[in-house]
Amino acid sequence: MLGFGSKDIGIDLGTANTLVYIKGKGIVLREPSVVVQNKKTGEIVAVGSQAKNMMGRTASSIVAIRPMRDGVIADYDTTLTMIKHYITEAAKASGGKWKSGTVMICVPYGITSVEQRAVLNAARGAGAREAFTIEEPFAAAIGADLPVWEPIGSMVVDIGGGTTEVAVISLGGIVSSESIRVAGDALDTEITQYIRKTYNVLIGERTAEALKVGIGSARIIDESDKGITMEIRGRDLLTGFPKTLQVTSEEIAEALSESVEAIIAGVKATLEKTPPELSSDVMENGIVLTGGGALLKNLDRVISAETSMPVFIAENPLDCVALGTGKALENMEQFRRQLSIK
Repeated sequence: MLGFGSKDIGIDLGTANTLVYIKGKGIVLREPSVVVQNKKTGEIVAVGSQAKNMMGRTASSIVAIRPMRDGVIADYDTTLTMIKHYITEAAKASGGKWKSGTVMICVPYGITSVEQRAVLNAARGAGAREAFTIEEPFAAAIGADLPVWEPIGSMVVDIGGGTTEVAVISLGGIVSSESIRVAGDALDTEITQYIRKTYNVLIGERTAEALKVGIGSARIIDESDKGITMEIRGRDLLTGFPKTLQVTSEEIAEALSESVEAIIAGVKATLEKTPPELSSDVMENGIVLTGGGALLKNLDRVISAETSMPVFIAENPLDCVALGTGKALENMEQFRRQLSIK
């Protein structure tokens, strides 16, 4: 089998989802960051979408693992297996076989040198000749087409699965930033806990996510936001039997309120650390939201109201980090000279 055109790969290795970008081809793979493993034998049973579909439906000896936690590697061996799998699948999607090349992986801003080394070692263990990291908010800003190389302040809020990365960027560098360990997964957990506390019913991750996407909002603002219901099923903790519930949009907004406030606090903290000239730029040009969390209903309006600044959702919020990584690969020489890449 012939090798595909480019050897350079960018990976948005997220807590919830992984996207793979191949230089010259764009995003060729998007899969959940989930691995299913047999506890008795250590065998990897499934990776990605197949693994996610098995969550909550396996025997006790089969466990679903999320090897990334809060944007960093929590299980090195499983992460290595996952990266190798995604590179192989990306190669198949591109009609070829990967030949060792450059791999660039996104990481949260402010991770420790130990955490960064684990990511680089995993990339090299998967066969990379060279491995680099790029900070997620910087990649997100590039993917959102913000003028990161200009002497202009650009502000991005990247709400992923494990972390929310807030940054003000100017002249190719991050000027002020906050990394908050509250994001998509935390929102799902808040919903699960709310349903358990309110109804004594236990629901799974997939049901919590369905509620967030289906009727969730950062805050009830318009009349049209009220009274929306969704039917869910869970296990009654008193009887042990399955139970059906009708949950309202107001309840989900209440469940998410604490996490939404934490994200707003991160935005305000970043602005407080930003030099006045750059703050003026942000006031004029607005704040850009990226990541899956950017799609939470009314979040842009709530942040705008709390900061008195215009807030916009990026054109492709789910893809911004991966697209930014790809653009970094396309301009590798320029990036080698920047401190944004380590």
